[in-house]
Amino acid sequence: MELITAQAPEAQPQVHRSEVESGEVSFAIRENTSWHSFANHVFDTDSHISTADMLKGADLAGWDVRLEALTYPEGYRSHKDTFAVIRTNPRDGGTDVLSVVGDRYKTYQNEELFAFGDNLTDGAGEWDSAGSFKNGCRVFGSILLNRELVLDEQGVGDKVKHYLLLTTSHDGSSSIQAHTTPTRVLCQNSLSVALGNAVNSFKVRHTQGTAGRIAMAKQVLGLSSAYLDEFDILARELFETEITNQKFQEIYETIYPQPEADLKASLTKWQEKADFTQALYLNSPTQTGITGTAWGALNALTERLDWYRDGGKGQTEGLMVAASGFETGIQQQKNKILSVVKELTLA
Repeated sequence: MELITAQAPEAQPQVHRSEVESGEVSFAIRENTSWHSFANHVFDTDSHISTADMLKGADLAGWDVRLEALTYPEGYRSHKDTFAVIRTNPRDGGTDVLSVVGDRYKTYQNEELFAFGDNLTDGAGEWDSAGSFKNGCRVFGSILLNRELVLDEQGVGDKVKHYLLLTTSHDGSSSIQAHTTPTRVLCQNSLSVALGNAVNSFKVRHTQGTAGRIAMAKQVLGLSSAYLDEFDILARELFETEITNQKFQEIYETIYPQPEADLKASLTKWQEKADFTQALYLNSPTQTGITGTAWGALNALTERLDWYRDGGKGQTEGLMVAASGFETGIQQQKNKILSVVKELTLA
Protein backbone atom coordinates (compact mmCIF):
# COMPACT_ATOMS: atom_id res chain seq x y z
CA MET A 1 0.00 0.00 0.00
CA GLU A 2 1.39 3.40 -0.98
CA LEU A 3 0.91 6.52 1.11
CA ILE A 4 -1.27 9.02 -0.71
CA THR A 5 -1.95 12.75 -0.50
CA ALA A 6 -5.54 12.78 -1.70
CA GLN A 7 -7.95 15.28 -0.21
CA ALA A 8 -9.54 14.08 2.99
CA PRO A 9 -13.29 14.55 3.51
CA GLU A 10 -14.21 17.98 4.83
CA ALA A 11 -17.33 17.11 6.81
CA GLN A 12 -19.06 14.24 8.50
CA PRO A 13 -22.01 12.57 6.76
CA GLN A 14 -25.37 14.09 7.56
CA VAL A 15 -28.69 12.44 8.27
CA HIS A 16 -31.17 13.06 5.49
CA ARG A 17 -34.00 15.32 6.66
CA SER A 18 -36.52 12.68 5.61
CA GLU A 19 -35.06 10.31 8.20
CA VAL A 20 -35.70 12.84 10.96
CA GLU A 21 -39.18 13.78 9.84
CA SER A 22 -40.29 10.18 9.39
CA GLY A 23 -39.57 9.42 13.03
CA GLU A 24 -36.65 7.08 12.42
CA VAL A 25 -34.39 9.53 14.27
CA SER A 26 -35.27 12.04 16.98
CA PHE A 27 -32.36 14.12 18.19
CA ALA A 28 -31.63 17.19 20.32
CA ILE A 29 -28.20 18.62 21.06
CA ARG A 30 -26.16 21.67 21.99
CA GLU A 31 -25.10 23.69 18.98
CA ASN A 32 -21.31 23.38 19.44
CA THR A 33 -20.97 19.88 18.03
CA SER A 34 -20.71 18.16 14.66
CA TRP A 35 -24.04 16.41 15.27
CA HIS A 36 -26.02 19.67 15.11
CA SER A 37 -26.62 19.60 11.36
CA PHE A 38 -29.29 16.91 11.60
CA ALA A 39 -30.78 17.54 15.04
CA ASN A 40 -34.48 18.29 15.13
CA HIS A 41 -33.84 20.59 18.11
CA VAL A 42 -30.66 22.58 18.84
CA PHE A 43 -30.05 24.29 22.18
CA ASP A 44 -28.06 27.48 22.68
CA THR A 45 -24.54 26.57 23.81
CA ASP A 46 -24.44 29.15 26.61
CA SER A 47 -27.79 28.35 28.17
CA HIS A 48 -28.46 25.89 30.96
CA ILE A 49 -30.39 22.88 29.69
CA SER A 50 -32.66 21.31 32.29
CA THR A 51 -33.48 17.62 32.23
CA ALA A 52 -37.09 18.41 31.35
CA ASP A 53 -36.00 20.67 28.47
CA MET A 54 -33.68 18.02 27.04
CA LEU A 55 -36.40 15.36 27.22
CA LYS A 56 -38.88 17.66 25.52
CA GLY A 57 -36.41 18.85 22.87
CA ALA A 58 -35.56 15.27 21.92
CA ASP A 59 -39.22 14.17 21.84
CA LEU A 60 -38.58 11.80 24.74
CA ALA A 61 -41.08 13.16 27.27
CA GLY A 62 -44.43 11.62 28.13
CA TRP A 63 -44.14 8.32 26.27
CA ASP A 64 -45.91 6.34 29.02
CA VAL A 65 -44.13 3.13 28.01
CA ARG A 66 -46.34 0.27 29.16
CA LEU A 67 -47.26 -3.37 28.65
CA GLU A 68 -50.44 -4.65 27.09
CA ALA A 69 -51.30 -8.35 27.34
CA LEU A 70 -51.60 -10.10 24.00
CA THR A 71 -54.67 -12.22 23.35
CA TYR A 72 -55.09 -14.96 20.80
CA PRO A 73 -58.09 -16.25 18.82
CA GLU A 74 -60.14 -19.04 20.33
CA GLY A 75 -58.41 -22.37 19.89
CA TYR A 76 -54.89 -20.94 19.92
CA ARG A 77 -52.60 -22.06 22.74
CA SER A 78 -49.55 -20.35 24.20
CA HIS A 79 -47.19 -21.84 26.77
CA LYS A 80 -46.32 -18.43 28.25
CA ASP A 81 -47.80 -14.98 28.73
CA THR A 82 -46.69 -12.38 26.19
CA PHE A 83 -47.08 -8.63 26.16
CA ALA A 84 -46.74 -5.81 23.67
CA VAL A 85 -44.49 -2.93 24.73
CA ILE A 86 -46.36 0.19 23.64
CA ARG A 87 -45.85 3.94 23.94
CA THR A 88 -47.76 7.13 23.24
CA ASN A 89 -46.11 8.81 20.26
CA PRO A 90 -45.04 12.35 21.33
CA ARG A 91 -45.60 13.78 17.86
CA ASP A 92 -49.09 12.66 16.94
CA GLY A 93 -50.46 11.12 20.14
CA GLY A 94 -50.91 7.72 18.49
CA THR A 95 -50.00 4.38 20.04
CA ASP A 96 -46.86 2.63 18.80
CA VAL A 97 -46.03 -1.02 19.36
CA LEU A 98 -42.30 -1.25 20.07
CA SER A 99 -41.85 -4.95 20.77
CA VAL A 100 -43.28 -8.18 22.16
CA VAL A 101 -41.81 -9.41 25.46
CA GLY A 102 -42.33 -12.00 28.18
CA ASP A 103 -43.79 -11.60 31.64
CA ARG A 104 -40.41 -10.85 33.32
CA TYR A 105 -39.83 -7.68 31.30
CA LYS A 106 -40.36 -4.42 33.16
CA THR A 107 -40.90 -1.12 31.41
CA TYR A 108 -38.71 1.87 32.12
CA GLN A 109 -39.66 5.48 31.38
CA ASN A 110 -37.30 7.89 29.63
CA GLU A 111 -37.80 10.27 32.55
CA GLU A 112 -36.43 7.58 34.89
CA LEU A 113 -33.35 7.07 32.72
CA PHE A 114 -32.59 10.79 32.79
CA ALA A 115 -33.26 11.07 36.53
CA PHE A 116 -30.78 8.21 36.90
CA GLY A 117 -28.18 10.32 35.09
CA ASP A 118 -28.90 13.34 37.27
CA ASN A 119 -28.46 11.24 40.39
CA LEU A 120 -25.15 9.78 39.21
CA THR A 121 -23.61 13.19 38.49
CA ASP A 122 -25.10 15.13 41.44
CA GLY A 123 -25.42 18.15 39.18
CA ALA A 124 -21.71 18.09 38.24
CA GLY A 125 -22.43 18.17 34.54
CA GLU A 126 -24.68 19.53 31.81
CA TRP A 127 -27.06 17.68 29.50
CA ASP A 128 -25.46 17.75 26.07
CA SER A 129 -27.52 15.52 23.78
CA ALA A 130 -30.40 13.07 23.70
CA GLY A 131 -32.42 11.14 21.18
CA SER A 132 -34.04 7.96 19.98
CA PHE A 133 -33.50 5.56 17.09
CA LYS A 134 -35.44 2.78 15.46
CA ASN A 135 -38.79 4.55 15.85
CA GLY A 136 -38.46 4.80 19.62
CA CYS A 137 -37.00 1.39 20.36
CA ARG A 138 -33.61 2.76 21.44
CA VAL A 139 -32.98 5.83 23.57
CA PHE A 140 -29.89 7.68 24.78
CA GLY A 141 -28.77 10.81 26.60
CA SER A 142 -25.33 12.25 27.33
CA ILE A 143 -24.10 14.53 30.11
CA LEU A 144 -21.00 16.68 29.65
CA LEU A 145 -18.93 16.17 32.80
CA ASN A 146 -16.96 18.92 34.52
CA ARG A 147 -13.64 17.50 33.42
CA GLU A 148 -11.54 17.77 30.26
CA LEU A 149 -8.06 16.89 29.03
CA VAL A 150 -5.99 19.40 27.02
CA LEU A 151 -2.94 18.05 25.21
CA ASP A 152 -0.14 20.53 24.54
CA GLU A 153 -1.86 23.58 26.06
CA GLN A 154 0.71 26.02 24.66
CA GLY A 155 0.68 24.47 21.19
CA VAL A 156 -1.94 22.30 19.53
CA GLY A 157 -4.34 22.58 22.45
CA ASP A 158 -6.10 19.34 21.50
CA LYS A 159 -9.12 18.87 23.79
CA VAL A 160 -10.83 15.73 24.98
CA LYS A 161 -14.06 16.13 26.90
CA HIS A 162 -15.62 13.46 29.07
CA TYR A 163 -19.28 12.45 28.98
CA LEU A 164 -21.60 10.18 30.91
CA LEU A 165 -23.59 8.28 28.28
CA LEU A 166 -26.91 6.67 29.25
CA THR A 167 -28.64 4.22 26.94
CA THR A 168 -31.56 1.83 27.04
CA SER A 169 -34.02 0.10 24.75
CA HIS A 170 -37.77 -0.38 24.86
CA ASP A 171 -37.76 -3.60 22.83
CA GLY A 172 -35.67 -5.91 25.01
CA SER A 173 -32.59 -5.62 22.79
CA SER A 174 -30.35 -3.98 25.37
CA SER A 175 -30.14 -3.31 29.08
CA ILE A 176 -30.07 0.04 30.87
CA GLN A 177 -26.47 1.20 30.61
CA ALA A 178 -24.32 4.06 31.85
CA HIS A 179 -20.70 4.59 30.95
CA THR A 180 -18.12 7.34 30.75
CA THR A 181 -16.93 8.23 27.25
CA PRO A 182 -13.92 10.41 26.34
CA THR A 183 -14.68 12.36 23.14
CA ARG A 184 -12.21 14.41 21.11
CA VAL A 185 -13.72 17.87 20.65
CA LEU A 186 -12.40 18.71 17.18
CA CYS A 187 -14.02 15.78 15.38
CA GLN A 188 -16.48 14.46 18.01
CA ASN A 189 -15.28 10.88 17.67
CA SER A 190 -15.72 8.70 20.72
CA LEU A 191 -12.55 7.30 22.30
CA SER A 192 -14.24 4.94 24.71
CA VAL A 193 -11.89 1.95 24.81
CA ALA A 194 -11.00 -0.85 27.20
CA LEU A 195 -8.24 0.16 29.61
CA GLY A 196 -6.86 -2.59 31.82
CA ASN A 197 -8.99 -3.20 34.89
CA ALA A 198 -10.48 0.30 35.05
CA VAL A 199 -14.28 0.26 35.15
CA ASN A 200 -16.32 2.78 33.18
CA SER A 201 -19.73 1.15 32.73
CA PHE A 202 -22.74 -0.25 34.54
CA LYS A 203 -25.61 -2.34 33.20
CA VAL A 204 -29.07 -3.15 34.55
CA ARG A 205 -31.50 -5.56 32.91
CA HIS A 206 -35.20 -4.82 32.35
CA THR A 207 -36.33 -7.37 34.91
CA GLN A 208 -37.96 -7.49 38.32
CA GLY A 209 -34.74 -6.66 40.17
CA THR A 210 -34.00 -3.49 38.23
CA ALA A 211 -34.95 -0.94 40.90
CA GLY A 212 -32.77 -2.52 43.58
CA ARG A 213 -29.72 -2.82 41.36
CA ILE A 214 -29.86 0.79 40.21
CA ALA A 215 -28.83 1.74 43.76
CA MET A 216 -25.45 0.10 43.06
CA ALA A 217 -24.72 2.15 39.96
CA LYS A 218 -23.29 5.22 41.65
CA GLN A 219 -20.82 3.17 43.64
CA VAL A 220 -19.72 1.22 40.57
CA LEU A 221 -19.42 4.29 38.36
CA GLY A 222 -17.42 6.00 41.07
CA LEU A 223 -14.62 3.80 39.87
CA SER A 224 -14.85 5.46 36.45
CA SER A 225 -12.69 8.32 37.73
CA ALA A 226 -9.82 5.83 37.77
CA TYR A 227 -10.67 4.99 34.15
CA LEU A 228 -10.52 8.64 33.14
CA ASP A 229 -7.21 9.09 34.98
CA GLU A 230 -5.77 6.11 33.12
CA PHE A 231 -7.12 7.40 29.81
CA ASP A 232 -5.56 10.84 30.34
CA ILE A 233 -2.15 9.32 31.04
CA LEU A 234 -2.37 7.12 27.94
CA ALA A 235 -3.51 10.01 25.73
CA ARG A 236 -0.53 12.12 26.77
CA GLU A 237 1.86 9.23 26.15
CA LEU A 238 0.45 8.62 22.68
CA PHE A 239 0.56 12.34 21.86
CA GLU A 240 4.24 12.51 22.83
CA THR A 241 5.15 9.46 20.73
CA GLU A 242 6.22 10.34 17.20
CA ILE A 243 5.64 7.91 14.33
CA THR A 244 6.52 7.87 10.64
CA ASN A 245 4.08 7.50 7.75
CA GLN A 246 5.47 4.01 7.27
CA LYS A 247 4.62 3.18 10.89
CA PHE A 248 1.04 4.31 10.31
CA GLN A 249 0.94 2.03 7.26
CA GLU A 250 2.18 -0.85 9.42
CA ILE A 251 -0.48 -0.13 12.05
CA TYR A 252 -3.22 -0.06 9.42
CA GLU A 253 -2.16 -3.30 7.75
CA THR A 254 -1.86 -5.04 11.12
CA ILE A 255 -5.44 -4.12 11.95
CA TYR A 256 -6.76 -4.70 8.43
CA PRO A 257 -4.54 -7.27 6.65
CA GLN A 258 -4.35 -7.00 2.89
CA PRO A 259 -6.40 -9.69 1.06
CA GLU A 260 -4.81 -12.14 -1.34
CA ALA A 261 -4.07 -10.70 -4.77
CA ASP A 262 -6.40 -13.18 -6.50
CA LEU A 263 -9.40 -11.83 -4.55
CA LYS A 264 -9.76 -8.79 -6.80
CA ALA A 265 -13.05 -7.47 -5.45
CA SER A 266 -11.90 -7.74 -1.85
CA LEU A 267 -8.52 -6.23 -2.70
CA THR A 268 -10.14 -3.27 -4.45
CA LYS A 269 -12.44 -2.58 -1.51
CA TRP A 270 -9.55 -2.92 0.93
CA GLN A 271 -7.42 -0.49 -1.09
CA GLU A 272 -10.22 2.07 -1.24
CA LYS A 273 -10.67 1.94 2.53
CA ALA A 274 -6.90 2.07 3.05
CA ASP A 275 -6.54 5.11 0.79
CA PHE A 276 -9.43 6.86 2.51
CA THR A 277 -7.96 6.27 5.96
CA GLN A 278 -4.53 7.42 4.85
CA ALA A 279 -6.05 10.63 3.47
CA LEU A 280 -7.92 11.15 6.72
CA TYR A 281 -4.71 10.69 8.72
CA LEU A 282 -2.49 12.86 6.49
CA ASN A 283 -4.78 15.66 5.32
CA SER A 284 -7.94 16.01 7.38
CA PRO A 285 -8.38 19.27 9.33
CA THR A 286 -9.24 17.12 12.35
CA GLN A 287 -5.65 15.82 12.31
CA THR A 288 -3.98 19.23 12.38
CA GLY A 289 -1.11 19.15 14.84
CA ILE A 290 -1.38 15.45 15.65
CA THR A 291 -0.42 13.76 12.37
CA GLY A 292 2.92 12.05 12.95
CA THR A 293 2.01 10.91 16.46
CA ALA A 294 0.54 7.73 17.86
CA TRP A 295 -2.36 9.88 19.13
CA GLY A 296 -3.03 10.96 15.54
CA ALA A 297 -3.02 7.35 14.37
CA LEU A 298 -5.53 6.32 17.05
CA ASN A 299 -7.82 9.22 16.22
CA ALA A 300 -7.75 8.76 12.45
CA LEU A 301 -8.65 5.09 12.79
CA THR A 302 -11.42 5.62 15.35
CA GLU A 303 -12.77 8.68 13.53
CA ARG A 304 -13.26 6.61 10.38
CA LEU A 305 -15.35 4.13 12.35
CA ASP A 306 -17.52 6.81 13.95
CA TRP A 307 -18.10 8.99 10.92
CA TYR A 308 -17.12 7.34 7.65
CA ARG A 309 -17.67 3.61 8.05
CA ASP A 310 -20.47 3.66 5.50
CA GLY A 311 -21.96 7.09 5.13
CA GLY A 312 -24.14 6.30 2.12
CA LYS A 313 -27.79 7.18 1.97
CA GLY A 314 -29.85 5.07 4.33
CA GLN A 315 -26.84 4.11 6.43
CA THR A 316 -26.49 7.23 8.58
CA GLU A 317 -28.84 6.04 11.29
CA GLY A 318 -26.59 3.02 11.76
CA LEU A 319 -23.60 5.32 12.24
CA MET A 320 -25.51 7.29 14.88
CA VAL A 321 -26.54 4.11 16.67
CA ALA A 322 -22.91 3.01 16.83
CA ALA A 323 -21.63 6.40 17.97
CA SER A 324 -24.30 6.47 20.71
CA GLY A 325 -23.04 3.28 22.32
CA PHE A 326 -25.39 0.61 20.96
CA GLU A 327 -23.03 -1.20 18.60
CA THR A 328 -20.77 -3.60 20.53
CA GLY A 329 -18.93 -4.64 17.37
CA ILE A 330 -17.62 -1.09 16.91
CA GLN A 331 -16.44 -1.04 20.52
CA GLN A 332 -14.52 -4.26 19.89
CA GLN A 333 -12.90 -2.77 16.79
CA LYS A 334 -11.81 0.29 18.76
CA ASN A 335 -10.30 -1.93 21.43
CA LYS A 336 -8.33 -3.74 18.72
CA ILE A 337 -7.15 -0.44 17.23
CA LEU A 338 -5.88 0.77 20.60
CA SER A 339 -4.16 -2.55 21.27
CA VAL A 340 -2.29 -2.46 17.95
CA VAL A 341 -1.37 1.23 18.25
CA LYS A 342 0.07 0.65 21.73
CA GLU A 343 1.90 -2.51 20.70
CA LEU A 344 3.55 -0.95 17.65
CA THR A 345 4.37 2.48 19.10
CA LEU A 346 4.80 2.21 22.87
CA ALA A 347 6.55 -1.16 23.17
